[in-house]
Amino acid sequence: MSDIRVVERRAEASAGKNSGHANGNKVSPDLHGKSAGLVRVILQLNDKPSGPLNALLNRNGVHVRATFSNFNAQAVELPESVVDELASFSEVTYVSVDRATQSLGHVSLTTGADAVRQQTRTTTTLLGGTTTTSYTLDGTGIGIAVLDSGIDITHKAFLGNDDRLRVIVNKDFTGENRTDDPYGHGTHVASIAAGNGRISNAKYIGIAPNANILNLRVLNKQGAGTVSGVLAALDWVMTNRAAYNVRVVNMSLGMPAVDSYLNDPVCKAVRRLVDAGVVVAAAAGNNGKDSAGHKIYGAIHSPGNEPSAITVGASNTFGTDARNDDVMTTYSSRGPTRSYWTDANGVKHYDNLIKPDLVAPGNKIVDAEAADNLLIMQHPQLDAGVSGTETRREMYLNGTSMATPIVSGAAALLLQANPKLTPNMVKAILMYTAQPLKGFNMFEQGTGEVNIEGAVRLAKLVRTDLTATTLLGAPLLSSLTPPNPKTTIAGYTFNWSQGLNMGRGYAKGGDLINKYQKIYAQGVVIGDGVVIGDGVVIGDNQLLSPGVVIGDKVMTSDGVVIGDGTVFCGYGVIMGDGV
Repeated sequence: MSDIRVVERRAEASAGKNSGHANGNKVSPDLHGKSAGLVRVILQLNDKPSGPLNALLNRNGVHVRATFSNFNAQAVELPESVVDELASFSEVTYVSVDRATQSLGHVSLTTGADAVRQQTRTTTTLLGGTTTTSYTLDGTGIGIAVLDSGIDITHKAFLGNDDRLRVIVNKDFTGENRTDDPYGHGTHVASIAAGNGRISNAKYIGIAPNANILNLRVLNKQGAGTVSGVLAALDWVMTNRAAYNVRVVNMSLGMPAVDSYLNDPVCKAVRRLVDAGVVVAAAAGNNGKDSAGHKIYGAIHSPGNEPSAITVGASNTFGTDARNDDVMTTYSSRGPTRSYWTDANGVKHYDNLIKPDLVAPGNKIVDAEAADNLLIMQHPQLDAGVSGTETRREMYLNGTSMATPIVSGAAALLLQANPKLTPNMVKAILMYTAQPLKGFNMFEQGTGEVNIEGAVRLAKLVRTDLTATTLLGAPLLSSLTPPNPKTTIAGYTFNWSQGLNMGRGYAKGGDLINKYQKIYAQGVVIGDGVVIGDGVVIGDNQLLSPGVVIGDKVMTSDGVVIGDGTVFCGYGVIMGDGV
C-alpha cells in the first residue's frame, strides 16, 4: 500500500449505517474561518423553525435566500459570527457551506445498447391466448432530468422519432435567466444519454435516443454553480417527478465531499429522490491522479459519495467496439469515500465506502456540440469535424461526466423494459451484469464496466408483481432458468461480475438474482445488507437470504467475476483507517 496516495489521511473511526443523521458537530468543518463577513450556508432542519429561530432568521444581516420544502432545508446568508448560534437551535440538524459546484467532464455498440434495441413483448388476451408485439428499446416515455449547464435545444440530436422536440422542460437555477448552453457541457451530456441517431448515420446515437429530457440548468455560463442551485433543481424534481415521469436524474457534476453523506445536503436530497423511486446517477469525479501523475485514492466527489446514488467512473475503450482492450482512465476518481463527521470529542468518523459502483466509457466521447459554446471557443480542437452545420456539430469531451449519462441512459432502457423496477433493482442489475476489467481494483471500477445487453436481458426477467411485502427469499425472476451470465459484444465474450458493491464489502452468489433480497426495496440502501460487528463485515439476515456470500476484501480483478483476483486490502484496514 506504500504507493497509494489518499486524500485527507487523518481519522479515528468509520461511519456506521447508511441512513439517518450523524450525531456530533452540527457545523461543517470548512465553514469556520471562511470569512470575517457574510457567508452563504445550507441550513438543514428537523422541524419547522421555532419563534426564536425565526427571529434570528429575520435579523438585520440575515437573509433566507431560498427554501427547499421537500428537503426541509434553506439557503441562508448571514454573518459568520452567527453560525454557532444558528447551529445551537434544537431544530437545526446541520449547517454547511453553500459550496461551488462544477462539471466533471461507437458508445452505443460497445456498451451493448445496440444489441437490445429490438424487443418483443408477449401479453395474455382476455380469452387466455397470447399476443406478441415488437417494440424498440429507446427510452420512450421515460423522463431523464439532466442537471447541468443547459441544453442547446436547436441541435438536431434532440428531435424525437416524430420530429417533436424531446426536451420537454427548460428551467434555470443559476440566476442567469437562460436555459441554453453557453458553456457547452450540458448539451454534450444530454445527447450521450438520449441523443438521436440522425447525425452521421447513427454513429453518435445516445443510449436512450427517444427518452424525454428535462433541462434543469444549475451550472452558469462559466460551468460553475452552487449547492443551493442544485438543491433547488432536485426540489423541483421531487415536486414534479410524476407529472413528467422522471425516472432518472443525471448529475455529471460534483463538489468537494467534505461532509459525511449523513450530513451533506445534496446527498440527503438524492436519498429522498431514490426513496421516492427515482434513479440518480452521479459522476465519481476526475481526481484520480495528482499533478505528477501518481494515483490518488479517496477523491470521490459529492454526491457520488451517497450510498443510494449510482456512482460512475470512467473507462477508456480506445475507440474500439470490442471490450477486450478496455481499461480504466487514469483521471477517474477512486474510492474509498473520505467525507466525514466529527463527534463531540473532535474525533473524525470517515464514511470509507467503496465507490464507484461501476464504470462506463468516458474518454474522447463524441456527441452534440452547443452553438458558440465556451469550451469550443477556448479549445477549438474539441470540435469533431462531423458537420459544418451549427445544429449538427459534434465535439469531443473526456471525463466521468461523459460516463455518467451512459449509465443514466441505460437506466432508462431498463425502466422501459420493466417499469416496475425500483432504483435499487436498477442499480443491482447494472452492477451484477457489469464486466470486471482485469488489473483494476474495486476502488477504481466498482463491479466493472456497464453492460447494457446483459442488464436488459436480466431486467426483463424480474417479476413485475414484487412489492414491499414480498418475502425475503421469494423467487425474483419470472423464469425458472436464470440468464446465462455472459455477453458477447463485437465478437468478444466476457463474464458478468455476478456480484454487488455493498459499500463496505461485496456480495456474490446465485441468490442475488434467483431470490428476492430485501435490499431491492425502496426506502433502504443496498449497502444496508451488510453490518459490521467487532470489526467483521457480515450479511444482515433480515435483508439478505442465506445463499448470498459477503466478501470483506477489496479485490484487484482478474477479469473473470467479482471476488476473483488478488486482495488489494481488507475492509478491516479501511475501518481502522489504515489506508
